[in-house]
Amino acid sequence: MARKLPSRTTSDDTKSARTRERILDSTAAVLSRKGYSETRLTDVAEEAELQSPAIYYYFKSREELIEEVMWAGIAHMREHVEGVLAALPPETSAMDRILAAAEAHLRFSLSVSSYTTAAIRNSGQMPERIRERHEAERAKYGRVWRKLFKDAADDGELRDGVDLLTVRMLVIGSLNWAAEWWTPRTSKIDNVVEQARQLISNGIAK
Repeated sequence: MARKLPSRTTSDDTKSARTRERILDSTAAVLSRKGYSETRLTDVAEEAELQSPAIYYYFKSREELIEEVMWAGIAHMREHVEGVLAALPPETSAMDRILAAAEAHLRFSLSVSSYTTAAIRNSGQMPERIRERHEAERAKYGRVWRKLFKDAADDGELRDGVDLLTVRMLVIGSLNWAAEWWTPRTSKIDNVVEQARQLISNGIAK
């Protein structure tokens, strides 16, 4: 039987995928630091250690590249938080699920994903023409949090008079804002997580 030769296409595809990922990683890093208006393809190329024209082999435009990073930032966050929630024991209370989601959100955005940091910091700067995919993913993530708070209300675990929409938006807004002010020099991430858990628990739980 003739021996099958290794596929050159597979090897080339793998190299291409790695380069594409490096471009996306570099874009997320630059976007996190400089913001949408100041991010240039030359900055991305320098971060990725590529020539600028090489980026156009993978992405048609700067906007397409940034759109992909912004979408991935929210998508990865949602998948991470959903994974954390799915791993909790079935008997976990609704309030404890909110606290677990808050911790997962903070740890992921502050210490794991520059994509998520970029998405949080630049969501208000994106032009309308490239917002649709990002906004659709934000809506999916919002539904995760909406269910968490509804379950807590249905189980009688929230304080009387809590407005679900207002409180949910305040909590998510506070979690997102941490990406703007926190650095490892500010305080340990464990402390940020613990303070967030206490604020949420003491503020809305019965």
